[in-house]
Amino acid sequence: MNPERRDRLRDAAIEVLARDGGRGLTHRAVDRAAEVPSGTAKNYFPTRDAVLRAVAERCLEQYLALTGQLTAASGPSDREGLVTLFRTLLENVAGPGRARLLAVLELQAEATRRPWLSSILDPMASGDFAGFELAQRAAGLPVTPRRAAVVTLALHAAVPHLLTDGPGTLAASGLDDPDRFVRDLLDTVYPPDATARAPAPTPVSTPPPDGPAHSGA
Repeated sequence: MNPERRDRLRDAAIEVLARDGGRGLTHRAVDRAAEVPSGTAKNYFPTRDAVLRAVAERCLEQYLALTGQLTAASGPSDREGLVTLFRTLLENVAGPGRARLLAVLELQAEATRRPWLSSILDPMASGDFAGFELAQRAAGLPVTPRRAAVVTLALHAAVPHLLTDGPGTLAASGLDDPDRFVRDLLDTVYPPDATARAPAPTPVSTPPPDGPAHSGA
C-alpha cells in the first residue's frame, strides 16, 4: 500500500475525530476529509477498530516527533527558560496541537471500552512525566519525583480546559494567562527561595531492633 496515502488517511482521521468525535469517525468521513475515492479508507483500515488504531499510532508518532525536536534543542538552563518551555506547550494546545490533542481525548474515552488502545496511548503520558522531570532538573530546580509529577499533572489537567476554552473556567484556573499560570505553578511547587538549593534530607531515626524501618519522604 502507498505509505503517503496511508499517512494522508491517518491525518484526515485525526481531523475527523477531533471535529466530529468518536461517532463521526467513519470510513466515509475519512475519505471525504482526505479527498480520496470512496472506499479508500476501508481498503487501508478494514474495521472501525483498525481506524482507531491508525489514529492512535499516528498521534503517538506526532508526539514522538515533537518531543524529539524538544530533545534536540537545548533544554531550559534556568527557571525562566522552563517558564518559556511550559508556556509554549500550553499555547500550542489551542494552536498547531489542537486537533491531535482533541483526538487523543477522544481516544482516551474509547480506551475505557477498548483497553488495547491504552497500550498505544500510554507512552505519551508516561513520556511527559519523564521528559518534564528532566526539564525541571535542567532548569536547576530542587526536584523530587513527587514535585515533578505534580507539575506534569497540573499541565495535563490544563489541556481539556484550554481546548474547550470556557472563559469562566479559564479565568478561575488562571489559564486565561498561560505565562502567569506556569509561573504560579512553579512558585507553588518550587518556592523561589528554594530554587538554588536542594531539599534538605529528612533526619532518619535509628529503628529499634527488629522494628519497622522508616525513611524520609
